[in-house]
Amino acid sequence: MSAAAQLLLFVVALGTLGVVITLVRRGSLKERFAVLWLALGAGLVVVALVRPLLDAISDKLEIEGTSTVFLAALLVLLGLVLHLSVIVSRLEGQVRDITEAHALIEHELRGDKG
Repeated sequence: MSAAAQLLLFVVALGTLGVVITLVRRGSLKERFAVLWLALGAGLVVVALVRPLLDAISDKLEIEGTSTVFLAALLVLLGLVLHLSVIVSRLEGQVRDITEAHALIEHELRGDKG
């Protein structure tokens, strides 16, 4: 990986950390999701600072360093999408349960009045 790419990765990593911290302070991002994004940002900082580690991984995979970074980013984002899909599925079930309970309560109240 070139020095320019390494510097860019470092700047993006610090930017990610800054944005996540700002979002948490404003209350726009829950802490449970912030942990994932902070871990991602910290991992990017480590990759940017420990170039020999990235070069060793790239050599083992027989691909260029920049491609290794993109591969790792893709895998992390796929994991994040899977995690968020699980959360959405759980919330969808909770909304259905609450809607059914509300309908039953409303039915009972109308039945007592009628």
